[in-house]
Amino acid sequence: MIVNERFISYLQSLDTQEIDYLSKIRQEALDSYVPIIRYDTQQYMKFLMQTIKPQKILEVGTAVGFSALLMEAYNPVDCHITTIENYEPRIPIAKQNFADAGKTEVIDLIFGDAQDVLPTLTDSYDFIFMDAAKGQYPIFLPELKRLMHSGSVLVTDNILQDGDIIESHFAIERRNRTIHKRMREYLYTLTHDEDMVCSIIPVGDGLAMCTMK
Repeated sequence: MIVNERFISYLQSLDTQEIDYLSKIRQEALDSYVPIIRYDTQQYMKFLMQTIKPQKILEVGTAVGFSALLMEAYNPVDCHITTIENYEPRIPIAKQNFADAGKTEVIDLIFGDAQDVLPTLTDSYDFIFMDAAKGQYPIFLPELKRLMHSGSVLVTDNILQDGDIIESHFAIERRNRTIHKRMREYLYTLTHDEDMVCSIIPVGDGLAMCTMK
């Protein structure tokens, strides 16, 4: 964790009551060791929804549907969310969570590998949230840019890799070196892309925030 856990605990003590279905899904995910966006990332996403007010949202990496439901719940305007997940065991859980929250009409879940699904999408999105297989981020980026318009925002989660991103390639466990290398390549590409303005923010496990010029 980049931020001290005591600090996060203090911030949680200041938080207002969470929406019931979000609280239930969050606890179930924690109990089942399913990764969902971290607490401080959740708070920041709430702020982004209130500020940007995106009507069309694309999410790469559904998991059990927590982040999609959070974005819908805290967006002050009517929106439609398309979310992609390729891990089959989580599909029925996410679908049930969307149904229980009464959001099946505004959230479309697509089962498949984003590398295959993204090229089939033809819409233009106001907000894109990527929280999927970290080693695939550089592969997804060209298609994500194609789906953005001027003013679109792309938010990428987990870009600091619990601090490993600043370590030497040789200090990383061998099994994680490919992801480490690809994430560094991804961040360099983002920050040097002349089509976008990007900022790296140490919230949660790190967010890369980019807007299309």
